[in-house]
Amino acid sequence: MAEQHSGASGADLHLVGVTKRFGAFTAVDDLTLTVPRGSFFALLGASGCGKTTTLRMIAGLEEPTAGRVMLGDQDVTRLRPYKRPVNTVFQSYALFPHLSIADNVAFGLRRRGVRQYADQVERMLHLVEMDGFGKRRPAQLSGGQQQRVALARALINHPQVLLLDEPLGALDLKLRRQMQVELKRIQTEVGITFVHVTHDQEEAMTMADTVAVMNAGKIEQLGSPVEMYDFPGTAFVANFLGQSNLLAGAVTGRNGDDLLVEAYGGRYSVPAGRARAADGTVWLGVRPEKLHVGTEVPAGQQGVRGIVTDSSYMGVSTQYLVRAEWGDELTVFVPNQGVSAPLAVASEVTVSWRPEHAFLLARPAGETQAPVVDAEEVPA
Repeated sequence: MAEQHSGASGADLHLVGVTKRFGAFTAVDDLTLTVPRGSFFALLGASGCGKTTTLRMIAGLEEPTAGRVMLGDQDVTRLRPYKRPVNTVFQSYALFPHLSIADNVAFGLRRRGVRQYADQVERMLHLVEMDGFGKRRPAQLSGGQQQRVALARALINHPQVLLLDEPLGALDLKLRRQMQVELKRIQTEVGITFVHVTHDQEEAMTMADTVAVMNAGKIEQLGSPVEMYDFPGTAFVANFLGQSNLLAGAVTGRNGDDLLVEAYGGRYSVPAGRARAADGTVWLGVRPEKLHVGTEVPAGQQGVRGIVTDSSYMGVSTQYLVRAEWGDELTVFVPNQGVSAPLAVASEVTVSWRPEHAFLLARPAGETQAPVVDAEEVPA
């Protein structure tokens, strides 16, 4: 199915020292990364982090101030967009309203002078589960259907790299989740490299093989969704990929394979293999779903006492806020299993966790408040 291109056919995508400045503002700062051939790669970050600018440089819509964009051994940094084996799917779909769905999908082939394209169009519409819609116009389709057509229009050109710029942002929650599954299925089936830009953590973690969290023009951390969620590298990542409770502490010593940590007068232990920092000031982190609420600390666990300040029913779980003795609130997710009554606000409780469920991150000396991460995306 794949159409061969000269030069870097089927090659990895490399960004080498890529920098983009707009006047005095550096949008992307000396970025180097490799996107393996045939992978689903997500660039995740908040507004202004540089992810969309990075995508535009790969597409050829922006020229780097410094650095190179490579497809295998081929330097495409200065190539015009239409000369790159790359296609982009935007949030806005950008379908031609006056053309039929079939003609929209065939648009790229017709521009290249391909005359026999009906079978290819039919195959692409089948791939995105839009069989029988070829004669309709975009206005006759739902948002999700239009997004499928936009995807088919890009894929029919057999690009080496497909760029997805917030492609599901305009869809409602249920349809967005459905399309996440569909996009991953399609990527697996066609085997094309997908680079997906999003501010939505769930999108990135649901679909991508590899996620790169961007912050202030740099890669904060890169890895598989499981690795990054279970063992984040920085406080920023810990609170951008999901939520984390971060306690300001300091490493006081070691006991066998465990690091000993003191935080707010309490003493805790964390396996050394779960530590990004092994001495000095640290954040002791625990995910909300790893916490347990009760009247005492179970054997083999460690915890803190506090008072329930808020209770929010969320369907599969209930979110509790528990104010610890030093004043900070901890977030706890408790599965709704129907075996116990909800905790009342103002209840005195103990929040506990198993040491192996915690992690340690480096904390700048003097910093006692965990960084607040705003994942909202504001169109620029």
